[in-house]
Parts: sequence; structure tokens; C-alpha cells
Amino acid sequence: MNVMKSSGNTLSAQDERAIRALLVSYGCAIDRRDWEKLRACFSDDCECDYGSFGKWTGPAAIVRYMKQVHADVGPTLHRITNIETEMQGGQAHARSYVDALLMPINEGGPVHHGIGYYDDQLIRTGAGWRVARRQFVPVFLG
Repeated sequence: MNVMKSSGNTLSAQDERAIRALLVSYGCAIDRRDWEKLRACFSDDCECDYGSFGKWTGPAAIVRYMKQVHADVGPTLHRITNIETEMQGGQAHARSYVDALLMPINEGGPVHHGIGYYDDQLIRTGAGWRVARRQFVPVFLG
């Protein structure tokens, strides 16, 4: 069995796959405008800091913001890559890169492009892994 070890803590290969699937699901949920799927990516008491975009507590607040931001854009592509998972002090953490492209709803409208990374603390719930804390760090916004 493939196990990632850090300071005596372990994260199984199955846990790593589940966390990676969760993070990719986040991007796909936004692109599909599947707000229930997006809500399911976060714990009930999550805290998310997206820097200049805002800070939210609870999945309802995050979903509300994402619905608003994506209401007036066309197709979007949120690519989640370079996912690293590890245990730190008995807690699961992940860093993943995000490359988000938001196309205009009307021809000639503005194209938005954001690149950065997420630092996440994750918790295991009865329904699977969920993001409990998230920090978005932008690298490029255009």
C-alpha cells in the first residue's frame, strides 16, 4: 500500500485520491454551474480567504459569491493541477494550482484569467473529505 508519511502521520493512497478528486470536483462544479456539487466540497463551518475577492464562512456564502460572479460570464475553465497532499500535525493539507479562464458571455466582452494556488486544510466527514480552511494566493490576474 502506498502511504505518504510526515512526522509520524500517514495519509493513505486512497485518501490522497479522494482529496485530489474533491479538489478537481470544485473546479468542475463551478464550470458546470453545479452549485450543489460546489457546496459539497466544503465543510459546514469552512473558512475561505480569497484575498481581494473576499472572505467567507460556510459553504452557502461561497456558493452565493460564485453564482454571482459567474452569472454574467460565458464558458469557464477552472483547471486544478499540481496537487500535493500531506499530513501536518495530524491534519490533512493540500496545495493545488488553479488556472481559471472566464470567457465573455457576449462576443467582444472581457476575458478574465486568474492563476494562483490554494492552500487547503481538509477534514474527513461521514460523506468524505471536505475543505475546512482555504487560502487563495494569486500569482496572475488579468
